[in-house]
Amino acid sequence: MDNSPQPPDDNKPPTFWQMVHSVMAAAFGVQSHKNRARDFTHGKPSHFVIMGIAFTAIFALILMGIVQLVLYFAVR
Repeated sequence: MDNSPQPPDDNKPPTFWQMVHSVMAAAFGVQSHKNRARDFTHGKPSHFVIMGIAFTAIFALILMGIVQLVLYFAVR
């Protein structure tokens, strides 16, 4: 018999950083089953939608900035 302490079954929603990690992992297609189950069980869909939109906007702005930087140095 295993007497090691088991982690409690938390019914708390994911923290901000857990949600950031989940959104980034899902965006790149590497979300673990454990985290996905936690998100679907305890997370609010609206929070993930908002964070997903914010991540997509930031990602697009970073890509646009990189392209502008490359074009700037290519013309010089």
